[in-house]
Amino acid sequence: MPTPDATAPALETIGLSLAIGAIPIVSDVNLRVAQGEFLGLIGPNGAGKTSLLNLLSGLRTATTGSISLRGQPLDGLPPHRRVRAGLGRTFQSSDLFPALSALENVRLAAQARAGSSLQLWRRTERESETLQTAHACLDRVGLSTRASTLAGALSHGDKRKLELAILLATRPSVFLLDEPMAGVSAEDVPALTTLIGELCAEHGATVIMVEHHMDVVLALADRLAVMHHGALLACDLPAAVMANDVVQSAYLGEAL
Repeated sequence: MPTPDATAPALETIGLSLAIGAIPIVSDVNLRVAQGEFLGLIGPNGAGKTSLLNLLSGLRTATTGSISLRGQPLDGLPPHRRVRAGLGRTFQSSDLFPALSALENVRLAAQARAGSSLQLWRRTERESETLQTAHACLDRVGLSTRASTLAGALSHGDKRKLELAILLATRPSVFLLDEPMAGVSAEDVPALTTLIGELCAEHGATVIMVEHHMDVVLALADRLAVMHHGALLACDLPAAVMANDVVQSAYLGEAL
C-alpha cells in the first residue's frame, strides 16, 4: 500500500451506499474524520450504523462510493488487508474464540498483524515478540491475571476488555467500535468508558464509535454523526447535534 498522506483525513467516505436488491441500507454517506478525532455514530436501531462499519471494515462491499484511509483507497481490499493498513474493529456481539485462553486470543491477533500463524510448538523470535505484545495488551486492559482463563469463561465486561486487547494487538490507527457497552452491566460502564478514552488518547487513535448509551457518547466524542434510514442526517459538535430540530424531529418517539 502506498505511503499514507499525513495531511489527509484519517478516514473519508464519498457517496458511500449499500443496497440489497432495491432496499437501501446505507445511502450516499459523505464523511470526513480528522486524524485523532473521536466521532460518535448514533441513531435508532435499523439506521444503518453497523452496516456503515461493515462497509468501512470490508465485511460488506459498497454498491457505490469510495472509502479512503489517510488518503489511500480501501475499495476492494478484504478485511485482513484493511487491518494491516491500520483499520481495527470490534463488534456488537463478542467475536472471540471461546475455547482458547484470553492470552491465545490476543496472541492470534498479534500474529495475524505480523503476518504469521499460531504454531504452539514453535518459539521463533517473531513468536516471542507477539507473545510479549499479547501480554502487554492484556495488562493494559486489566486482564493480566486472567491470561490463562478461557475466553468463554470470562464475564461479559471482561470479554469487552479482551476485545479491546485484541484490537490493540492489531496496532490500528483507526478504531471502529460497535456498541462496546452492549450487554455490560451498569456498574461496569463508567470504568469501561474511562478505559476506552484512555486507550484512544494513548495511541492517538481516530475513533468511530457506535453506541446507544448517550452518556458514554457525550463523555468521549468530539463530534456526533447521526444516521437515520441509512442516511447521514447531521454531523456536528455534540451540543449542536442535540439541539438540531431536524434530529429532534427524526427521533421523536425513538430512543437514541
